[in-house]
Amino acid sequence: MIVWIVTGIALTMGGGGPAAYGAASDGGGSAPRFEAEPQQPTGKFTTATEVKPILSVTKANWVAVRDFNGQDLLYLTHLLSWRCGLLQVRYAINDGPMREWELPPCHTGTAQPNAIRAEDGLPYEAHPPGSIASVRVEVLYDDLSTDSAEFSRSDVLMP
Repeated sequence: MIVWIVTGIALTMGGGGPAAYGAASDGGGSAPRFEAEPQQPTGKFTTATEVKPILSVTKANWVAVRDFNGQDLLYLTHLLSWRCGLLQVRYAINDGPMREWELPPCHTGTAQPNAIRAEDGLPYEAHPPGSIASVRVEVLYDDLSTDSAEFSRSDVLMP
């Protein structure tokens, strides 16, 4: 039942699309870099249809910053936890250039395809202490729609 509710919500929500994101092609006029994936709800939250409603209402949790052991740690744990349904996550710190956060693979064929395993790498990266004042994030869903958010340090600083 919940899958149908989430699907209904997802179908009523729009996205920016590949033109707004600029990621659907490599910019050189060649074949698209990404192609939309089938949107059959699986009940395992592995498609944009299933994860987009969740990420839309939990946008304030996309990133976190933690001052720890003399470093600023930038966490993308929330987005990594819903990565099946995403094609790409890009981010910028303090109005710097956008960079891509490499997404670990989905663990399809398991009970928790979105689980973060040790072999998937760390869900954070370290920066010099006090260096993160703001973070901008853009996500590209596997249906080629997009979403973005901007955060100030005070909005996402963990205790």
